[in-house]
Amino acid sequence: MTHNVFFWLKPGLSTDDIAAFETAAKKLPSIEVVASGSIGRQAPTAERPVTDKTWTYHLELKFASVDDHNTYQTHTEHNVFVNECKDLWEKVVVNDSEPI
Repeated sequence: MTHNVFFWLKPGLSTDDIAAFETAAKKLPSIEVVASGSIGRQAPTAERPVTDKTWTYHLELKFASVDDHNTYQTHTEHNVFVNECKDLWEKVVVNDSEPI
């Protein structure tokens, strides 16, 4: 399954705050139950009616199973990320999917 998380960071964050968010987010794909993952910013593609260009960062994590995803949700490192960074974002949207 794929866990997609979109973050809207608060406006006016310092360079240090943004670097702290990136550093913390880059650790998430290395959690043992995560099969693969990445964190990214918006690509410089043209705006189209079907694109959402409002978010700041996107985290994509792949899991071998829903059980692995559920383990991740309560994993210490995930909780550390949330607790360290939750004051840096104003909105988070999660979209989970599974292959068909």
